[in-house]
Amino acid sequence: MRLNADFSHFACVTPEEYRWVASPSAGVERMMLDRVGDEVARATSLVRYAPNSQFSHHTHGGGEEILVLEGVFADEHGRYPAGSYLRNPIGTGHTPQIGNEGALILVKLHQFDKDDLLQLAVPAHRLPWQPDRRAGLTYKMLHTYHSEQYGPERVSLERWEADVTVSYPTLSGGLELFVLEGSLWEGSTEYPAGSWCRYPAGAALQLQAGGSGAQLYLKRGHLAAVNLSNL
Repeated sequence: MRLNADFSHFACVTPEEYRWVASPSAGVERMMLDRVGDEVARATSLVRYAPNSQFSHHTHGGGEEILVLEGVFADEHGRYPAGSYLRNPIGTGHTPQIGNEGALILVKLHQFDKDDLLQLAVPAHRLPWQPDRRAGLTYKMLHTYHSEQYGPERVSLERWEADVTVSYPTLSGGLELFVLEGSLWEGSTEYPAGSWCRYPAGAALQLQAGGSGAQLYLKRGHLAAVNLSNL
């Protein structure tokens, strides 16, 4: 399967375009945002777990990054409420087992550098917002890593006050975002909460928060040299 698989072009999915599909495990559905491969794939997806569902044990052949959006994600290692940020490096494994709350997660698979071995479980919902050098913005840093394969990677949460405008110079390593709250504008196009956008390396853009502000997941610097040859 190839979905939004040309990383040299802009890609975006908004909530009205969601199409949920069943996974191999009962009670677990996926909304695919980008994908190269079949069941084993380089993929970015929303995954929705019904209450008291589980996913079979699996090993992360290319690493797994998770942001818990709703409910409580859980496995044999712990319980992670909404706002938790997890990184499971290549070679790790687990068995997701979801309780009564159910869970909705944003998950990225097969996007780790082989030398990025730090396993993380960050309670980002408890971290204080830090002032940014740009007026009207605060942030929470989640992860940084310099990858020879993907370039300098930076993952953060950002909170933009109402109508704040941010201009990005040419993106040497691309940028990917997910709108968690509020809305974001690019020109005359509005991206409401639940929107996922991916800007390629070489793009230059200007974004503006909506009238109620915006809260975002941002990942940048990781698209300079996407290598799909091992999938």
